[in-house]
Amino acid sequence: QVQLVESGGGLVQPGGSLRLSCAASGSILNFIYMGWYRQAPGKQRVLVASITGDGITQYDDSVKGRFTISRDNAKNSVYLQMSSLKPDDTAVYYCNGYLPTFQLVTPWGQGTQVTVSS
Repeated sequence: QVQLVESGGGLVQPGGSLRLSCAASGSILNFIYMGWYRQAPGKQRVLVASITGDGITQYDDSVKGRFTISRDNAKNSVYLQMSSLKPDDTAVYYCNGYLPTFQLVTPWGQGTQVTVSS
């Protein structure tokens, strides 16, 4: 089973930028899509960006135009470039993806905390 490890979070001021990385322990080529999810305190985990094997991307309206998802199959990695960050972006960010079995990877990784505050 592939394991996913997120990194790159931190404390940033409103309007700032961060780049998150997700490293998979195995190939991500067979994933139907890879995505970045976030979970704010007291809220459910939600998908904010996804990318298919063909490079087709989708974004939640809350991050559209500010976040960019990308993948490097050779490095078995997925990235999330975040800019124009807002306090509402504060959350723990996780990566995951749908396997050919139409199941997400379990267990989830530990996530990476992003805090947007002045």
